[in-house]
Amino acid sequence: MPSIALIDYDMGNLHSAAKGLEKVGATTTITDSAKVITDADAVVIPGDGAFDPAIKHLQARDLIDPIKSAIAQGKPFLGICLGLQVLFDSSEEGIETGLGIIPGTVRQFYPEPNLTIPHMGWNNLEFTQPNHPLWRELPTNPMVYFVHSYYVVPNDPQVSSAMVTHGSQRVTSAIAQDNIMAVQFHPEKSSHIGLKILSNFVRLIDES
Repeated sequence: MPSIALIDYDMGNLHSAAKGLEKVGATTTITDSAKVITDADAVVIPGDGAFDPAIKHLQARDLIDPIKSAIAQGKPFLGICLGLQVLFDSSEEGIETGLGIIPGTVRQFYPEPNLTIPHMGWNNLEFTQPNHPLWRELPTNPMVYFVHSYYVVPNDPQVSSAMVTHGSQRVTSAIAQDNIMAVQFHPEKSSHIGLKILSNFVRLIDES
């Protein structure tokens, strides 16, 4: 079974993410240890909350260099929700500098009539990289579960792997580039579709 380092930086849904990954065959370790991250087969950053506290917690635990090193080594990487947003250069939610792994920024949904912010609940994915292994054996436009008020805007639109439409706003809901994958929605809260996505990620680790 592949070993996954689940990054512990005091920001949210660690245990539900761990249970989801374990259900599809992975061995997970919730950790803030650089050695555990280095030794793991793959790395996952989950998270709920705000951008600035997330960056500060990663800095305080000296996790930024180990995360960047793991990605540079080609380890499969999955970011979930806030774990997607911290990969970017900056966010309209705060003033801290992001990890800068994916060039781009994080923006807030702009208000419009009858638009609920945060974007909360089930919504359809629109695949823009439909052949990516993360989406293997999924139906067209599957429903997944979102909770967010901010969304990522990569400088290179080719990085976007899936989109979602909220009101009149069509925004990136997942990115994929080389060994980096990250999603705005919560696969661990997205029923059988979410488990299939996690299973596909674990399969990718086995294949790498």
